[in-house]
Amino acid sequence: MSEKVYRTELTPVSFLRRSAYMFPAKTAVVHGDRRYTYQEFEERVNRLASRLKDVGFQKGDRIAFLCPNIPPMLEGTFAIPAAGLVMVAINQRLSAGEVEYIVGHSKAKMVFADAEFAELLEGVDESVEIVRIDDTGEEGDPYEDYLAEGSPEPVESVLEDEEEMISVNYTSGTTGQPKGVMYNHRNAYLSALGNVIETGMDYETRYLWTLPMFHCNGWTFPWAVTAVAGTHVCLRQVEPGKIWELFESENITHYCAAPTVQIPLVNDENAHELERQITACIAGYVPSPTLLEQLMELNIRPLHLYGLTETYGPATINILREEERQEKDTGDQAILLSRQGQGYVTSDLVRVVDDDMNDVPRDGETMGEIIFRGNMVMMGYLDDEEETKEAFEGGWYHSEDLGVWHPDGYIEVQDRDKDIIISGGENISTIEIEQAIEEHPAVMDVAVTSMPDEYYGERPKAFVTLARGGEATEEEIIDFVKERIARFKAPAAVEFGELPKTATGKVQKYVLRDREWENGQDGQES
Repeated sequence: MSEKVYRTELTPVSFLRRSAYMFPAKTAVVHGDRRYTYQEFEERVNRLASRLKDVGFQKGDRIAFLCPNIPPMLEGTFAIPAAGLVMVAINQRLSAGEVEYIVGHSKAKMVFADAEFAELLEGVDESVEIVRIDDTGEEGDPYEDYLAEGSPEPVESVLEDEEEMISVNYTSGTTGQPKGVMYNHRNAYLSALGNVIETGMDYETRYLWTLPMFHCNGWTFPWAVTAVAGTHVCLRQVEPGKIWELFESENITHYCAAPTVQIPLVNDENAHELERQITACIAGYVPSPTLLEQLMELNIRPLHLYGLTETYGPATINILREEERQEKDTGDQAILLSRQGQGYVTSDLVRVVDDDMNDVPRDGETMGEIIFRGNMVMMGYLDDEEETKEAFEGGWYHSEDLGVWHPDGYIEVQDRDKDIIISGGENISTIEIEQAIEEHPAVMDVAVTSMPDEYYGERPKAFVTLARGGEATEEEIIDFVKERIARFKAPAAVEFGELPKTATGKVQKYVLRDREWENGQDGQES
């Protein structure tokens, strides 16, 4: 028997077919006043997929999307792989030069671009076709007219192997050009199911799109929400006041966001304790116990996830044990929740290893590198065998994140390898200092990096953004830290102001660190 009756190639595209079949009249997508049922959602995806095939794109060709969290981005995430093509989701917060690089490096043959960001494509090669999205949902919108020429019937699948590429997602590129991270159908399917299981989504899920869909394909949540026939509530722009409004008007059950989004949310003037609990998935940077406790006080259930672009977004979760929930108060629970936990049900368990790839002691103190392998690790970097080989050394993916392994098996990130501060021979975690400072009631956000020191080599410096109406002095912040952690870890200096951030909202520590060291070198030379 040549045909394997017991096997179907895994692809997250299949989630839409099933949900539209079972729940055709259910609301699938909400965007302002627009509503699409699952039948309409599938028909729009089919029209885009068939149109892409009809114009002659070949299997494996790359198609890019440059737009915010609006229905076309969702539709592209399904339609492009359904047509046998590869999705390239581009961060619309990048510069024109960065966008030009990504379009060229990925060899994208077409870009669907929201009108607001079309100017970012000015340097793109003229051979790349561009379709403008006006985000009207009506005739006359170039994107809508493009869909109208397609068929509402499903296209025939050309997927032969579930390990074929489904998308390319680009890293932040903080130390050079961004790298193209290759995802495949199989791992995207398993990552999406992992999100369903770990975050407790079900057929009543109503998901708010606060997380950029361009980031790791929205941590694979476009496929996850669709797998349970949940409702996607689109959000073109992240505005804390609007988010609080939608929490209640759209009966939101889940949302995802990095701490840089969560912090303004809990500090917004509209923040209030919710009558109905909402689940918030937090990743992108280490959340402080202070932030986690603030969320809990608002009746928002924080789920701390951890991962990287190379692991399809989150690949670990921290779940409190029953005795921890029963015996610990909210503050102690928040401290435990700030750890990164362990691997998803669809992933392998992660390890913390020394330079020889031996497991470090599970003592919560010995630092090593966090490494991953299994069903939620990338295929590799697009057209970059050298970087791929280095990242996969020893048969594991090397995160470059430093962490400790606790006796209970959970891991905890201490710092990025390049962010650790070595002062007078002592290793100092910037995250530990940041979490101490964030306990101060006047502080909204903080980043800690190194600054040169003539005696110790380097010492910590804190950059602090105060909350609305908050007041604090440098001396007060330093003394506050000394009361909470080892005194030698306290910052030697504090600077107040806004923090530089990447296009995905991460604090650009390297900008702060480079500035300090350049200023320090200039001072020493003079």
